[in-house]
Amino acid sequence: MMSSQLHPNADASQPMIYQIRLKGHLGRQWAASFESLTLTLEENGETLLTGPVADQAALYGLLRKVRDLGLPLLSVTHIEPDQSGISDGSPTQ
Repeated sequence: MMSSQLHPNADASQPMIYQIRLKGHLGRQWAASFESLTLTLEENGETLLTGPVADQAALYGLLRKVRDLGLPLLSVTHIEPDQSGISDGSPTQ
């Protein structure tokens, strides 16, 4: 399995935690479009979306939403739950 090779300690039943970094500030009105993610507007003018993503199809769906907004995508990073500040798999506000 490819996922076990990339993340050998990952539990397939648990969503993966991702950080999606965008150039520019995403308006708060878009928070509902990314309901499972925490939206952080950073001082450097970037937006950080952080939270659980169920699977690759859900990740591609999020990236499609980002594309449709027209903000440049800077990075997509898989992070360990203890690095995200999200301990139980749900976003904090």
